[in-house]
Amino acid sequence: MNGFLKRVYILYVFLIIITLLVIWRVIYLQYFADIKTSVSDISFRLEEIEANRGSILARDGRPLSASVPYFQIRMDCVVPDETLFNANIDALSAALASFFKDKSSAAYKRELITARREKKRYKPLGNRLVDYTEMLLIREFPLFRYGSNKGGIITEQRNRRNNPYGRLAYRTIGFINNEGVGVGIEGSYDAYLKGRAGRQTVQRMLGGEWVPVPGEETIPPSDGVDILTTIDIDIQEATESALRNQLSRSNVFEGATAIVMEVKTGAVRAIANMKKGTNGEFDESYNYAIGEATEPGSTFKLATLVALIEDGYVNLKTPVDAGNGRWTYSNNTYTDAGNVGYGLIDVQKAFEKSSNVAFAKLTVEHYSNNEKRFVDRIINMKLNERFNLDIMGEARAVIYSPGDNMWSRLTLPSMAIGYASLITPLHTLTFYNAIANMGKMMKPYFVENLQRTGVVIEKFGPREVSGSICSKKTVEQVHTALRGVVESGTGKSINDERYKISGKTGTARIAFEGRYIDASGNRKHQASFAGFFPSDNPRYSVIVVLYTNKTRDNFYGGSWAAPVFKEIADKIYSTSIDWNEAIVANKEMEEDSIYLYPGNSKATREVLAKLNKGKNLPETGSEWFRLDSTKAKPVSYEITNGSLPDVSGMPLKDALYILENNGYRVKFSGRGRVTRQSPEGGAKLQPNGLIELILSE
Repeated sequence: MNGFLKRVYILYVFLIIITLLVIWRVIYLQYFADIKTSVSDISFRLEEIEANRGSILARDGRPLSASVPYFQIRMDCVVPDETLFNANIDALSAALASFFKDKSSAAYKRELITARREKKRYKPLGNRLVDYTEMLLIREFPLFRYGSNKGGIITEQRNRRNNPYGRLAYRTIGFINNEGVGVGIEGSYDAYLKGRAGRQTVQRMLGGEWVPVPGEETIPPSDGVDILTTIDIDIQEATESALRNQLSRSNVFEGATAIVMEVKTGAVRAIANMKKGTNGEFDESYNYAIGEATEPGSTFKLATLVALIEDGYVNLKTPVDAGNGRWTYSNNTYTDAGNVGYGLIDVQKAFEKSSNVAFAKLTVEHYSNNEKRFVDRIINMKLNERFNLDIMGEARAVIYSPGDNMWSRLTLPSMAIGYASLITPLHTLTFYNAIANMGKMMKPYFVENLQRTGVVIEKFGPREVSGSICSKKTVEQVHTALRGVVESGTGKSINDERYKISGKTGTARIAFEGRYIDASGNRKHQASFAGFFPSDNPRYSVIVVLYTNKTRDNFYGGSWAAPVFKEIADKIYSTSIDWNEAIVANKEMEEDSIYLYPGNSKATREVLAKLNKGKNLPETGSEWFRLDSTKAKPVSYEITNGSLPDVSGMPLKDALYILENNGYRVKFSGRGRVTRQSPEGGAKLQPNGLIELILSE
């Protein structure tokens, strides 16, 4: 008995010790232990649900940039019952291996069996996201075809940004990079496009997957709005194509830009920016149009001409001595291209020939005693206006004034011919557009409205910058001068009698490394052309600027930029239905006048009856007919045995019917109607002989 009591006592003491240790552990953990908790130890968390990003649309509603749904394929390996799982696991594994091609069928089977044994409910499958069509195909795989509740398939949507037209207007459309920094419309309107994310509670499962918690409240996302831009896809394609074609003709170019603007509104219908990459290919990687402010060259002479006329100093008939093509002022010599001496000419001719000497002389003569007056006139024309564009990256246009550190005695004559100022191509075009618009300057814009499911929620549209940058009389004179440049001046290579073009060529040296020419005699050039069309009632204004790398050659706006302008204008002109005169029917032709191709008589008459035509055609009396070349009337065409039928002019269907039913074999190429057959009709050919037909539209 004593031994029993002793054992009970020992057990009692042991339990007391255990109890004290537990109490101490609780106290220690509660008050003294330094416990570090990682995010991975948390069982629940709130997770954002991505909103669908809005689309960027062309002016006609076609998408330029849109979010395309892709899907992550997962499997709840616990859902299928044992019988269904075992009956389909082999076929499912084979289908997954065949589709993703990332591992063998046996490997997929092992993974799925292991995942089922470990009760994984969120098992990822495949080595990539799949698109919508592929997702529908996977849903028909063995086991998965029973759906989520029986087959265990889980599809999680992930959105990717896609540009259906590739790199078309890519720099203007823009993008958001991996750091969340955006450019173009994507960057400027990111807050509108991205919408508002939703929220849901997710739980961490075995294996580390996070899955939504059933029954918990979910806040759905609010999708982003769509942006309707001013971009016209057809004009944009024409602009980029014309620019690429010209850039391909010389390896010296390092970049180029072209912009098309609607005269009355200021809407930018096309904007192309090409920069040569390290691989030698041109791509939309830098926005020259709004981000590159350079000395514009002779396109600026239009502003000088406006100032001189507006201040009453000259008109187009005012004489000016261009001398021998060289004029020295202070310590600088101004020269005309090719050192051509134009002698005594009028202002109109000086503008058409883009004489540096004439315009530098005129500006010094009339403004050297009041330089600020000239600068004020230029500023009043809004050439250095801050447009606050609806896309980011607008460079500052710089017009120097007397008293600035950069001002010198040479600034006035240099500014007059397009140097000593910094202007972006968009600023130059906006000025030319104002001249085309009879002096009214419109703000350039890229976005028409914001919309959700087709309903406009915010509208932008045209805005005036200035009601009149100069008088109507001045505008009329410079219109004449701009038309003269294309008719008989430096832009005459693009003159077109179908529609009139007005504009101005521009050539400028680009400063690099603090100078215009290096020790080896290399220079950089900027060749440009700015103008509008048609001259009588301007609808579009366009600027083209090409930038060269270092070269010893000369590149002029008339020979390099103007042809790009012309190619763009031709495309717009030829595709504008309301631009060309309507085709008027020739009243001398019979109302019932028609042209018939050879073929089946009955089928042809049925078609003519539906068109209410051919009432006066004589009956041919046979199954087939062709036209009598002398009377232009259908005549019977009998198919006789032993003579090879003549099927020229027939559609392929009729030709095959006739020849094959007469026992011949037929080989054909092309499309349209039969233009040639070999052997020719009427020749002798054995049954089962081969006849070759050539078709053309």
